[in-house]
Amino acid sequence: PFTLETAIEKVRLAEDGWNSQNPEKVSLAYTEDSAWRNRDLFITGRAEIIRFLTGKWQSEQEYRLIKELFAFSG
Repeated sequence: PFTLETAIEKVRLAEDGWNSQNPEKVSLAYTEDSAWRNRDLFITGRAEIIRFLTGKWQSEQEYRLIKELFAFSG
């Protein structure tokens, strides 16, 4: 279970991970057999996640993810 403080920390850690633009690091937050959809692109597994994010961040060098805690019930 989360407290409000640890829930906020989890959101910040996810945001920081994505904003590191380190595909290997980000991929570790997902299971080996993760299935993603990005518009018309279907991605399965960490290796494909890494390839996708590598390409994304090569073309979106100013990319920045901003996350917020949307709901919390403690």
